[in-house]
Amino acid sequence: MRKLFTHLLVLACCVTQVKAQSAYDSVDVSIKKFMAEMNIPGFATCIVKDGKMIWSNAYGLADISNKKAMSIDGIMNIGSVSKTFTTTATMQLWEKGLIDLNADVNSYLDFRIRNPKYPDKPITIFQILTHTSSIIDSKAYEESYACGDPTQSLNDWIHSVLVSDGRQYNDGNSFGNWSPGDKRQYSNVAFGLLGLIVEKVAKQPFNLYCKKNIFQPLGMNKTGWMLSEVDTGNYIRPYAYITTENRKDYLTFARLFPNESEFKTGTYIPVCLYSFPNYPDGLVRTSVRDISLYLAALLNGGELNGKRILKKETIDKMFTLQIEGNNAQGLTWRTSEFETKQHGKVKLWGHSGLDPGIQTFMFFNPANKTGVITFQNNPSDGIPRIVGELYEAATSEQKH
Repeated sequence: MRKLFTHLLVLACCVTQVKAQSAYDSVDVSIKKFMAEMNIPGFATCIVKDGKMIWSNAYGLADISNKKAMSIDGIMNIGSVSKTFTTTATMQLWEKGLIDLNADVNSYLDFRIRNPKYPDKPITIFQILTHTSSIIDSKAYEESYACGDPTQSLNDWIHSVLVSDGRQYNDGNSFGNWSPGDKRQYSNVAFGLLGLIVEKVAKQPFNLYCKKNIFQPLGMNKTGWMLSEVDTGNYIRPYAYITTENRKDYLTFARLFPNESEFKTGTYIPVCLYSFPNYPDGLVRTSVRDISLYLAALLNGGELNGKRILKKETIDKMFTLQIEGNNAQGLTWRTSEFETKQHGKVKLWGHSGLDPGIQTFMFFNPANKTGVITFQNNPSDGIPRIVGELYEAATSEQKH
């Protein structure tokens, strides 16, 4: 009888594995089709559930010329998902009473920043976290991208573009025509300012603060903000696939393609490993495996393997809608709807990232502690559908 029971138990486990595998088999097919249609060289992804990675896979190439396979351990800059790390650093200092979200940013700076159209209206940290600061991305931001690590300090860059005597102030064209707090417009430059505030309050370089207080506690040992902090030999090469529609846009970033002169349509051209001095808005360099630890901690109320990066109450605050009349914006984090085949649209919290040669998504459901991470080394349309399929596969797998 015991042998029969054991046999049935093994058989049941096998059936469970087959069912679970079939859900991800369907995703495999969708991802490969998506990559072929959208000209994506490499794609890496994982599912995080209940404090750990429960599934992962990688497809295609991290480096075309060297035929290097994509991997969940390859390093890539992740674009604006980085803003959530800047937010974590900010909220750590808020928990300690060192930062007031409603205070004038000038309380933490040794120079003065005000929207010149509304000089009497303070800009606050809360406004930065909700993209309502009235700070906008001027041409100076786009022109700041360059190969290699930044050659200008974060402090000098922010002074240059946001302070009236700055070299790139340009009559205040990094500020909108509306009062701080009156309108939501997504801002990268504002998150550079937020990183600088962390730097001033913590009295250490922003990248080093994050390493000590976020990356190292979570075991994200391959992660950093600077190229000098990560293994560039294990870097996922960013690519541009040139089409007649995007060729003109890529030509404006020609300095990021130092070995390219023709920009032929229908070809992949490698992007250099680049940076910009406003780095707290988008330059975390990490792997799918490393960032899965961060997501696991967030879904576990701010703690992983005995190391806490935020209190659960702080996590809940970030994942709460913050702007009246806006049904998506939390503190940096936002909600988006994703289409699934069986359950229609699902609303998930998260953030995405987009920069030359890269695109990333990290979205999750805090209620069932399930999340999806995707990395790809050529930006494209269509990824929300894949995220929806991955999330549905993960929740389907849990039911069997």
